[in-house]
Amino acid sequence: MTQHLKLRIHVTEPWDFERIAGTAELTGWTIDHVDPENGEWEVHLDHGLDFDKRHIGTLLAGPRYVGERLDRMFDTVTGFPVRLAHRVDGEWHFAFVATISQRHDDTHRREDQDNGTSI
Repeated sequence: MTQHLKLRIHVTEPWDFERIAGTAELTGWTIDHVDPENGEWEVHLDHGLDFDKRHIGTLLAGPRYVGERLDRMFDTVTGFPVRLAHRVDGEWHFAFVATISQRHDDTHRREDQDNGTSI
């Protein structure tokens, strides 16, 4: 079975996304990262969101800039710029700009904090 890649998504555009959706921080996962030739990743959100009178549970992430590849996300420190699409009438509609980064399991962080150490 393919390992899920956990993602953190920070939506930066539209400028009022957080006001409309209630948050600018989204989390989700994908398995599309296993094929380095995938130019876009389908991201399944952990918690959907309501936007423009629609409930969105899945986003399509693609590089924001021409010539970039999503696997470069693994080389970034703060996040990789992407454009995000959601389905409208069965087709992908690009509507958001964001940064994505890998989300790590926080279990070990909580244990280290309990022991008085930090990562």
